[in-house]
Amino acid sequence: MRTHTPFTCTVVLVTASLLGTAGCAGNDSTGDSAAAAPRTVKPVAGCGAGSWTDPAALAPDRKPARCDKGAPAAQPLAKKRKITVATGTLSAEYVAPLQVAVAKGEFAKEGLDVELKVLPTPDALPLLARGDVDAQWAAPEAAVMNGIHGGFDIKWVAGNFSPDPTSKSGLWVRLKDGESADHVEMAGRKMGTMIGKGSVIAYPMDTSLKKHGGGLDKISFQQLGSADVLTALQNGGVDSAWLLDPIWRKVDGDKKYAFLGGQPVGEPLGGLLFGPTLLDKDPDAGVAFLRAYIRTVNTYFAGDYKSDPAFVAELAKLMKTDEATLRSTPSMRMDWEIRKGTTDRLQEAYADSGVSKGAPVPEAKAVDRAMYSEAVGHKF
Repeated sequence: MRTHTPFTCTVVLVTASLLGTAGCAGNDSTGDSAAAAPRTVKPVAGCGAGSWTDPAALAPDRKPARCDKGAPAAQPLAKKRKITVATGTLSAEYVAPLQVAVAKGEFAKEGLDVELKVLPTPDALPLLARGDVDAQWAAPEAAVMNGIHGGFDIKWVAGNFSPDPTSKSGLWVRLKDGESADHVEMAGRKMGTMIGKGSVIAYPMDTSLKKHGGGLDKISFQQLGSADVLTALQNGGVDSAWLLDPIWRKVDGDKKYAFLGGQPVGEPLGGLLFGPTLLDKDPDAGVAFLRAYIRTVNTYFAGDYKSDPAFVAELAKLMKTDEATLRSTPSMRMDWEIRKGTTDRLQEAYADSGVSKGAPVPEAKAVDRAMYSEAVGHKF
């Protein structure tokens, strides 16, 4: 828990891809002001050695941290709290643990009344920094890192998921004569994507491009609606595209196209962001929120959750999507932990694409693993 002076922001500048480094009064610029009394971390029943993994472990086959089903048990707050969480969508599978936690009463067990509010990241970010929303289900995008660099008291406090190894969500290219998946020249190509350069996807995209003579600085982008990306790739409007689940199945197996790579297996690139309310003013509520989220993962998303037809039907209803579509892709690896160096790798990609400002934000200023470690009873 950190002490925190009253937060007032005099200027907020937001664009579609960047949050300007506006000056904010009363907010410590480092995010590491004088520490208050340390929080007590106690062992948690059902959360043993497997409930924590070394953040430096980056092996693709790393098993995500897990507690027993139903753990960690709820520890209801003395006074009920209302928590507002901003999210860019409620129809994406990676948001499902939050929706299930609401529907199954996991947040309520902690004394939390949680509202999921749909807001685009650029709109939600200044609200999070001011404390008008309490948390954001998003990612450390360029806008977030620029905001932290400019003085916003925001930290990435929990991960969300990494893809199943069999998933081919990611960078697809239409092959030219003589090319194969092992040899594609990406420099000079046009990529269709609904994701801007400031998205966390810039990191795996840059990695895949560089393996094939490209890079974010060597290709052009055409931003398209979600329904238009595949069409543009198929009709020649673009040479390559970032295709999400389950859209990539439309081209998988077609020899005219090749999959070049996706999100790193075992490395979450997004999750939960906390602002000053849950970081400083009410960390008990912040830990309670994470406890409910982690319990939901352990209870409902611990393994191949799509092997349960009844649960798939329940998820489809919550997400307002077709059951067959949901079943057509493998289960995600839900993962509340944050890997070491992820924000450094993201910022390198942002610099390559020209959307970052100033010196890189140190991980210690952008990431806080203390709350999820407390929720599972892990002492650093």
